[in-house]
Amino acid sequence: MTIDTTNSLSATTDAAVVQQPIIIDLGKKSRKRVKKLRKGKPGRLLDKVHEVIAEISEAGALPRSTQPVVVIVRERRKNKLGRLWG
Repeated sequence: MTIDTTNSLSATTDAAVVQQPIIIDLGKKSRKRVKKLRKGKPGRLLDKVHEVIAEISEAGALPRSTQPVVVIVRERRKNKLGRLWG
C-alpha cells in the first residue's frame, strides 16, 4: 500500500489555492473485492481505505477543508487454466 501526499506545486498565489489529492494505492486485489469497493459495500478494501484515512487525519496530513482522496486498486488476472491446474 502506498500513500502519496506530496505537494508538487511550489509557487501558488493567495487567490488560487490548489489542494493536491491524497492517493492511496492498494495494489492488486481480487475481482470480487474490487467490485465491493466500487459499490461501497462493506469489505476488506473499504475497511482498509477507512483505516488509512483515519491514520492520515490523526497525523495531521489531512486538512480540515475537503480534499480529494483517490483510491487506486487493480484487479488480479483470472487464472486461465482454472483452479485445477494452477
